[in-house]
Amino acid sequence: MLTYETLEENKSIQTKPSKLWLPKRVVFTPDALNEPFGQQIFERVKQYDLEVEVMKNNRITGLRGETEKETYKIAKNTLAIVNAPPSAFRLRPIPPSADFQFHLAEGCPAHCQYCYLAGSLQGPPAIRVFANLPLILQNSLNYRIPGKITSFEASCYTDPLSIEHLTGSVAETINFFGKQEDAHLRFVTKFDLVDPLLMLDHNGRTRWRISLNAKPVSRRLEGGTTTIDARIRALRKLALPKANGGGGYPIGVVLAPIMPIPGWKEEYLQVLDQLKEQLNFPYDLTFELITHRFTPGSKEVLLGWYPNTSLDLKEEDRAMKRNKFGGTKFIYTPDVMKEMKQFFYKEIKERFETAEILYWT
Repeated sequence: MLTYETLEENKSIQTKPSKLWLPKRVVFTPDALNEPFGQQIFERVKQYDLEVEVMKNNRITGLRGETEKETYKIAKNTLAIVNAPPSAFRLRPIPPSADFQFHLAEGCPAHCQYCYLAGSLQGPPAIRVFANLPLILQNSLNYRIPGKITSFEASCYTDPLSIEHLTGSVAETINFFGKQEDAHLRFVTKFDLVDPLLMLDHNGRTRWRISLNAKPVSRRLEGGTTTIDARIRALRKLALPKANGGGGYPIGVVLAPIMPIPGWKEEYLQVLDQLKEQLNFPYDLTFELITHRFTPGSKEVLLGWYPNTSLDLKEEDRAMKRNKFGGTKFIYTPDVMKEMKQFFYKEIKERFETAEILYWT
């Protein structure tokens, strides 16, 4: 008969708590501070003895240094609490991940050298948290598609778990969607601080996904994030039934960005085997498989942020792909893509028979 171990009994999944990210500068705009949720963020920030600066107007200044590298350093250490602009209330589709996307924040404190936000967000990469979140959540209901459960992605422009201890935005959002019968929520993270979210009343309407990669890729290119081992343990916590000390969430793995590094098959198999070992109970699991790609614009930004990166950005080794708007991105060549896709589909299906692979890209 199948039995579960509680989090307390299973010592193999205990881990030292990850270090919390704390910004060197915290700023509020006046409008954000007037929001009730902005006041809640203010109180959370003060618990960490962080000095708070209230701007004279609703513009964030003081983010630029004398060089691009200095600007990056200043911005990445700045937490700005602002109100989302009107454009944030016009939700955009985001296939194949979800029906629509909305944002709790923009910017991320991690230092991933392949960062997909490079070239997507304007200005210095400060972490901007939205104090008018309750209005954003209520607005999402206007985008529900009649006759189906509408899915919403809330982690396109940030890693929301990395700043949850300072914002409370993730818990607010999970609680909100837990009350919506025809709308489901999706998050993805590279962090493991999930304990405060395990007992929320999500009612199965939030799918927590963890971003995983080969360990050499993570160690070399994912600065400031939680280790792969810790992320897998966090995914176990999220998936375990509440009666056994877990969160009882539907879960997912975003394997990204997949890279054909030397020995890539063995490295990725190690991660899949470790994941299978931890998920030794019934689960609701999906996979999303995303290969590394870059645009000319993102390459320029990334090389400005990380001039000594070991990330492979050689265009001559890639295939060029154009989108319907005329934009260009560089992906792996067709033969490499075919080999990797066949490998991952085969190995995942062998280990996780009930899991669904949502897409390959």
